[in-house]
Amino acid sequence: MKVKIVSKGYNPLLKRKEIVFEIEHAETGGTPPRFEVREKIASKLKTKVELVYVSRMETKTGTRTAVGEANAYDSVEQAKRLEPEHIVARNAPPEKQEEEKKEGS
Repeated sequence: MKVKIVSKGYNPLLKRKEIVFEIEHAETGGTPPRFEVREKIASKLKTKVELVYVSRMETKTGTRTAVGEANAYDSVEQAKRLEPEHIVARNAPPEKQEEEKKEGS
């Protein structure tokens, strides 16, 4: 899986970097999980995984390329204040998502 950052801009009002990225995922087959994408983007930006949230990601039909948007915050508090709950839940590690599903049942 290769992650390419297409554009990156800083939003001083919201204290975050707004990123548009592209992923080539020919070797994985399907669209990669958001948590793996978060890890790759965090390593590219040299920041912590807890500060990065993938808000949108979709694979173009008939290709092995996904395009998406992510936000990298200056602090965990800022991320918790701004990111919607459903985005935080989608970006949770796989073990945490399974626990939440069991609690909801």
